[in-house]
Amino acid sequence: MKDTKLLVVVDAQYDFVDGKLGSKEAQEAIPRIHDFIENWPSNDDIAYTADTHYSDTYLETQEGRKLPVPHCLYNSHGAKIVQEVLPSDFDRHYVVLKKDTFGYKHWLALGLGSYSEIHLVGFCTDICVITNALLIKTLCPETPIIVHSSMCAGVTPELHEKALDVMRSCQIEVVE
Repeated sequence: MKDTKLLVVVDAQYDFVDGKLGSKEAQEAIPRIHDFIENWPSNDDIAYTADTHYSDTYLETQEGRKLPVPHCLYNSHGAKIVQEVLPSDFDRHYVVLKKDTFGYKHWLALGLGSYSEIHLVGFCTDICVITNALLIKTLCPETPIIVHSSMCAGVTPELHEKALDVMRSCQIEVVE
């Protein structure tokens, strides 16, 4: 195991902040995420997940049938990572991981097991944050997984809190 940490910024995209599925809580989290990223050690890694759907097939998927709000459509403004959460240091390396469902399916391909800690921030706490946190915890049961609650927002504040409780029960550390 290397002594490097990973920061996962889950779906910090315009549609989840001030777009089709945006919220006041997500908007309020953006400056905190920005400051956290600006202070993230330069030798530690950053990965952004990006919810990515296609206008011609989204409504035919199970997600589209249960949530018939086309969002994060490929090449749309709503699918872009919010500019304020991208590193201001243009030399800073990061990866963007496109996903067509709640959780990123290829975590192991990133060498996930080699990190000393994995931190998560982003949106929506009760859907994509919890799914990715649980996937990562399943794949790396001995790695500390830390979710920063003040840098997350759920579909509603109540669902945000419920998701945090579930993550705690699965031995994921939840901090402010």
